[in-house]
Amino acid sequence: MLRGGKVGLRARHEEDLPTLRAELYDDVVNSSRAESGPWRPVSPGSKDPRLSLDDTPPGSVPFSVVELEGGTLAGTAALWGIDNHNRSAHIGLGLLPSCRGKGYGTDVVAVLCHYGFVVRGLQRLQMETLSDNAAMLRSAERNGFVREGVLRSSAWVLGEFLDEVVLGLLAQDWKQGPTV
Repeated sequence: MLRGGKVGLRARHEEDLPTLRAELYDDVVNSSRAESGPWRPVSPGSKDPRLSLDDTPPGSVPFSVVELEGGTLAGTAALWGIDNHNRSAHIGLGLLPSCRGKGYGTDVVAVLCHYGFVVRGLQRLQMETLSDNAAMLRSAERNGFVREGVLRSSAWVLGEFLDEVVLGLLAQDWKQGPTV
């Protein structure tokens, strides 16, 4: 397991799937804001890659986020769109509603940076988030990500177009914290 100050990232376990399905992917508003496509229901036993243990798409490394104190499932995180030639990837995360507002997002971003830069040897990490997602923007910027641009009206979310912010971080600009 990769450890931050408050959370750890580990492989996804079978017992994580019902909670992730119920609290993240079956939540129409949350899923619509987090995914790049329209919400759709996920059937139990589905081969949906977001809930897969064995069918992970190439170029993606999914993790379950767990609280270090007690080991409780806190959400999901991923390094995705991994480009080994250009040594870049995107990061993403989703915290369960009960785990928001506790600083876990900032910690997850830090651990994903450690994984991307130290373990994978990447040069650049990037994230995209809705412009009104203040918590994600704060978590990214606390970890050194720089706002590189705004994609105006680029995300169709629940009946309206919203702006997305693109943030990037280069290995040489990253300030490594105490992650193991």
